[in-house]
Amino acid sequence: MLIEYGAAAVIGYLLGSVPFSALVARAHGVDLHQTSDGNPGAWNALEQLGARRAWPAFAGDGLKGTLAGFAGLGLAGTWGAYVAVGAAMLGHAFPLFARFRGGKAVMTFVGGGFAFAPAAAAIALGVCVLTALAARSFAVGARVGVFSFPLIQLFLDPAIRVAATGALMTLIGLLFFLKGDRSARASSGSAATPTS
Repeated sequence: MLIEYGAAAVIGYLLGSVPFSALVARAHGVDLHQTSDGNPGAWNALEQLGARRAWPAFAGDGLKGTLAGFAGLGLAGTWGAYVAVGAAMLGHAFPLFARFRGGKAVMTFVGGGFAFAPAAAAIALGVCVLTALAARSFAVGARVGVFSFPLIQLFLDPAIRVAATGALMTLIGLLFFLKGDRSARASSGSAATPTS
């Protein structure tokens, strides 16, 4: 079984390492590492490109989590899916194919949820859409959808799996801390040349 988990982790990491958002932005002449907080993820792509041009970034970052999760599911069941999605999130944050300069893995986690907890993920997506429409803000809807996901899962899956989802969300929090701290240091070091 260790071989299957190891294979799930490797596949997940390699899928996560594909820098979809950075590639989408580059196709439009934008280097995400040089904009805003320097995060080469879907949210920064949205800020720089607008929704019409950034949607492939969201789709790509989410899809690599979904594909990783289903690969892990096929190899080692539900726990294999969790391993693969966690590895994909690490791949997104520290991508092999982009000099280990990646994003914060939110969309990769969201996509992975459709593999390890599809019913909860589908309901959370509905919550996201309804909240976004009510608040007239995709950002608000997305946050509510993500944070409601483990609460919804509590009613559908065993507690141990909800705890595993919580562990993946904790990884996101850690990445926000690490990446945010790095961004703060970078901005303080370049205070003489402010950027928009």
